Amino acid sequence: MKVQNTTFIGYFWAPAEMETHIMNKLAIFPTVRMVRYDNHNIARPTYLKTNDFTEIFQLIVDTYGVAHYQEANPAYLTCVTFPFFFGVMFGDMGHGSVLLAFALYLVFNAESLKQSKMGREICKARYLLMLMGMMAMYAGFVYNEWFAISPNFWGSCYRLNNAEEIVS
Repeated sequence: MKVQNTTFIGYFWAPAEMETHIMNKLAIFPTVRMVRYDNHNIARPTYLKTNDFTEIFQLIVDTYGVAHYQEANPAYLTCVTFPFFFGVMFGDMGHGSVLLAFALYLVFNAESLKQSKMGREICKARYLLMLMGMMAMYAGFVYNEWFAISPNFWGSCYRLNNAEEIVS
């Protein structure tokens, strides 16, 4: 805001779909007037619309940097790659199932958990944790790991009866 005589002049950015809502909110103040000013050379800010699912992925991407105005948003790619690479790194069916169970608890009880501040913050990550648990279980299945123990579902293709012959 800047002062010009007895007038305060403020500039702000808002999404185009919010213009009517903003005008209605400002209409209750008789001395406030909003003027849309499109001819300028001010750099436009980045506005990235998120929902409950993409919010946490956008937060992860924003820690590394925010895309400029009209650039591609890498958060959508992160929705797939981040949980997948976590699963490749963590790969254990047992630990992944515990993580998935906790995430499913958060998903199904989100409304009641959001009553507290800590619950709201944890619930932001519920879909991320769910995907991470699923990918960890998948990679654990590929790695044949259950709480760091090999369950050996289908047996081995190697004959281990003649182990003494192989060693000698």
